[in-house]
Amino acid sequence: MAKDVLFEIGLEELPARFIDNAEKQLLEKTSKWLEDIRISFEKITSFSTPRRLAVFIQGMDEVQQSIEEEAKGPAEKIAKDADGNWSKAAIGFTKGQGKTVDDIYTKEVKGTAYIFVKKHIEGKQTVDLLPEFKTIIESIQFGKNMRWSTETMRYARPIRWLAALYGNEVIPFEIASVQTGNKTYGHRFLGNEIVLDSPIEYEEALRNQYVIVDPKEREQMIIEQIREIEEKDNFIIPIDQVLLDEVRNLVEYPTAFIGSFDEKFLKLPSEVLITSMKEHQRYFPVKDQNKHLLPKFIGVRNGDEQSIETVVKGNEKVLRARLSDAVFFYEEDQKRSIAFYLEKLQRVIFQEKLGTYTDKVNRVVSITKAISEAMNMDEATTEKAVRAAEISKFDLMTNMVNEFTELQGIIGEKYALIFGENEEVAKAIREHYLPKQANGHLPETISGSIVSIADKLDTIVGCISIGLTPTGSQDPYGLRRQATGILRILREKKWNITLESLLNIAKSVYDQTDIELMDKEEIIKALNDFFRLRATFLLREIDVEPDVINAVIKKDIGIFEYTEKKAKLLSDKRNDASFKPVQEALVRVLNLANKTDYTNVAASQFETESEKGLYDTFLGIVDEYRQANKELDADVALKCLSKLAEPIHAFFDHNMVMAEDEEVRNNRLGLVNVIAETIIEFADLSLIEWKQHQ
Repeated sequence: MAKDVLFEIGLEELPARFIDNAEKQLLEKTSKWLEDIRISFEKITSFSTPRRLAVFIQGMDEVQQSIEEEAKGPAEKIAKDADGNWSKAAIGFTKGQGKTVDDIYTKEVKGTAYIFVKKHIEGKQTVDLLPEFKTIIESIQFGKNMRWSTETMRYARPIRWLAALYGNEVIPFEIASVQTGNKTYGHRFLGNEIVLDSPIEYEEALRNQYVIVDPKEREQMIIEQIREIEEKDNFIIPIDQVLLDEVRNLVEYPTAFIGSFDEKFLKLPSEVLITSMKEHQRYFPVKDQNKHLLPKFIGVRNGDEQSIETVVKGNEKVLRARLSDAVFFYEEDQKRSIAFYLEKLQRVIFQEKLGTYTDKVNRVVSITKAISEAMNMDEATTEKAVRAAEISKFDLMTNMVNEFTELQGIIGEKYALIFGENEEVAKAIREHYLPKQANGHLPETISGSIVSIADKLDTIVGCISIGLTPTGSQDPYGLRRQATGILRILREKKWNITLESLLNIAKSVYDQTDIELMDKEEIIKALNDFFRLRATFLLREIDVEPDVINAVIKKDIGIFEYTEKKAKLLSDKRNDASFKPVQEALVRVLNLANKTDYTNVAASQFETESEKGLYDTFLGIVDEYRQANKELDADVALKCLSKLAEPIHAFFDHNMVMAEDEEVRNNRLGLVNVIAETIIEFADLSLIEWKQHQ
């Protein structure tokens, strides 16, 4: 007979940002644990609130599944003595498995005979295994842990109760001096202690005590309540999913309410108002039908509607104080100048070994100039990009950004316009921080894109050059995100400049400083390896196979947009049977290449028509091929290489490349190497697992 099971971890209020991941871990770890201990069940559901994490397992079998297991022993030659009798090794093996030598049978494994026995492992009673769940609770990882009281255990927040039920029986175990029981607790202020008679009661019992344990249900309640306000008052209330996720994890019983603030605060930039509401107070901003910000906000209370007017007034008071500070900062900041703020950057350290923010800005300006020159930008664009680079960080010293750090760049754009800067220059200040997430919005302007790449290159090359390459999950300077941003901008803008050229620009700027850097070769290798991983990440996102990725970035990442085109094309060709003769020919050349470094080809030394035919075909396609590469036309480039297939097959069919005559041999190897170098410019096709062969 199957039974239901409940495990609940009762905690002090968890940080909202920890909850979703912790619930996911609990669900996945529980499922894996049940699979590992061979206990069947019908369904498993997870729950979470700020004060609890729980799993409800329905229809759990009362007995662990029994299994027949095959145990492998020593090789047969060890298991038998010279007379063919079972050795001590064989006898010891069978005894250890609870068997006798009569149970032995042999099987070959990779050409070697081994002895085996089969043993029956009887399933245990489920009730005896369930206390092991303690290890699942203890294994949940959080972004930050703490200790409490005299406990040695580290957890996100102190554990206050543990509910563990198998049917109506308590599953006994203890964690951090807390013993399991059949009790849970309702809302901290509106609810009471609950005694559970069975797991199936859990969700409804807590609902009656003002706790909605299903986070998706809480989220839907919030959405519906906001939409009711929206419809009733003819508002537009944008629901930001990130904010919704956080608010849902801040409450156990959500009740949305509407508050207001003085219209005088609308003179602040809308970004300041929205940031203050969303980031600091967890409010949803309100707009009219023309999408203009209104002096209103939507908050979500953790509780019911009792005394909601008092709650509204309290929230209005808090927001009013914060917005009053923002107005003061906004007005005070404008009494200064960009030059004033730039001067203050000299006293702020960017990174201990890389110097101040002024040092960083100077490097970014140099990189910006060099990129603009390398890309033949017109004088007006270059001037705007350089000016944007020069003042890109000034807003970091303003009161507003000091108070609202999320507004760096945004305030820079606003203030730059107030201080009379060019509109594109001002926009570039904001855009140079983009993308803010790996898949976030990219800069729109040319100036913003150049400064964004320059700023990110400075940080990446600088950090890696002093040994701060990210390891594991540690990436305090966000280098991975910034490298991804560089590649995405290059792809989006279709810029005809190689990544390696950009890295060389940044490295040359650092070479002119007095910063103590690692060995030059180490830096180059570290940078190449680092960016290859980021390029691989982006190419995997568009479903390019790992072997194709290795083929197109083996030599270098190059012009990333073109690299992506080649990757997509080869990804299609690897499954195309009609491409097989071309692939075989080109790969055959690559496999033979580099038997020597000889690359001279003398047509006068050709002995056969097939040699001459291959060389003539190569000369006939090479200019068109290079033009296609220059124009980033992967299709035409590969079609040019494909014309070599038939002559290559004829060459290998009618010539001994490694001829005894040294001059003939070197000439043929030179021809192979020259063609191989041309193929490698496109991709190292020998690294691809061509599927039509299987």
